[in-house]
Amino acid sequence: MTHPPDKNQKISFRQSVDLMVNRAAKVLHLDAGTVQAIQTCQSVLQVRFPVRIRGKVEVFTGWRAVHSTHLLPVKGGIRYAPTVDQDEVEALAALMSYKCALVDVPFGGSKGALLIDPRKYDRDELHEITHRFTIELIQKGFLSPAGNVPAPDLGTGQREMAWMADTYKQMHPNDINHLACVTGKPVQLGGIVGRVEATGRGVQYVIQEFFRHAEDVHMAGLNSELAGQRIVIQGLGNVGYHAARFLSEEDGARIIAIIERHGVLIDERGLDIDAVYRYKLEHKSAEGFPGARFHKDSGAGLEMACDILIPAALENQITAINAGRIQAKLIVEAANGPISYDADAILRERNITVLPDIFVNAGGVTVSYFEWIRNLSHIGFGRMERRHDELRSQRHLALLEELTGAKITDAAYRGIVQGTNE
Repeated sequence: MTHPPDKNQKISFRQSVDLMVNRAAKVLHLDAGTVQAIQTCQSVLQVRFPVRIRGKVEVFTGWRAVHSTHLLPVKGGIRYAPTVDQDEVEALAALMSYKCALVDVPFGGSKGALLIDPRKYDRDELHEITHRFTIELIQKGFLSPAGNVPAPDLGTGQREMAWMADTYKQMHPNDINHLACVTGKPVQLGGIVGRVEATGRGVQYVIQEFFRHAEDVHMAGLNSELAGQRIVIQGLGNVGYHAARFLSEEDGARIIAIIERHGVLIDERGLDIDAVYRYKLEHKSAEGFPGARFHKDSGAGLEMACDILIPAALENQITAINAGRIQAKLIVEAANGPISYDADAILRERNITVLPDIFVNAGGVTVSYFEWIRNLSHIGFGRMERRHDELRSQRHLALLEELTGAKITDAAYRGIVQGTNE
């Protein structure tokens, strides 16, 4: 078991994850040997490979960690980031195992990363780098439909997954399941509708479910309705953007602040998420967005008075240094490990409710599972059942009209008869 470090010793991300497991193990009365077996990362691959960029050779470093093969394939994203290291990759792989187990998705946990700042390279250069990285993973047995299936993460998306799938197909042209080697692909290349927004949608569903439990909402000191809640969200990437948009547009919550790398955008009236997102794409920052004020201290955004704080960026954003100044009543961990172990203890002492990341952001891997089995079955969801569902609904409606003597409107008829699809 991992032992808590001295007060003056900094806790690494991996240590923080293991200490969280220690706490859960005490509740479950697990013996020390079992806990150590659960915490151990089974294998880690580190690769270094050269790529010629703009006439010069650059050497890149990447990792792929496999935490647990208790179920196959192992599953987990690949991130492109300028500060990633092996400790971070191992911690993320462990979180994937726990996450999949919690939501009963039959995958083991894995994670990968490439030490790179993707903003410094153009599309063709990133394609070549991804191609070479994928070859290394395939040759070492760390990427395959039945063994190890990556997905998008920080700094990667549908484009990179399509490149990886194409590389795998080139190296295994006779594998009819080649599309299942990665998830998070574009829909037209074997992906599934809803995968892009799945993690953000999952964040919304978890918060909605929390507000269905009146006693817990009361204990957190919140009003009973999700509508009107003042939300601060950190990060406007894929997860943060979709979570903020769904919560504001569909649930009536008010996004009063968006924290980004260089500051925090604030508007107590509520921000227009789509407008902010478009502005940020054009200007590379939210600074200067019309009608809102921009504070250059991004750390201060985490400490703003609000009802709900959603850290949706990186790990270890709330630590022992700032945990005592957090003013949110409810923290929803949309990122992986945004609260450190020692910060979590402080928040618990302060009775601040935390919804944990292994549940909150499990929407991505849940939908990835459906994409993976869709690729393996070679049948789109709804293709076999849709006509049957439509015929059954037609018979039910005909019987209803016969028994009541009333005529169902065309609009209602079409809405009821429509069969299932993806």
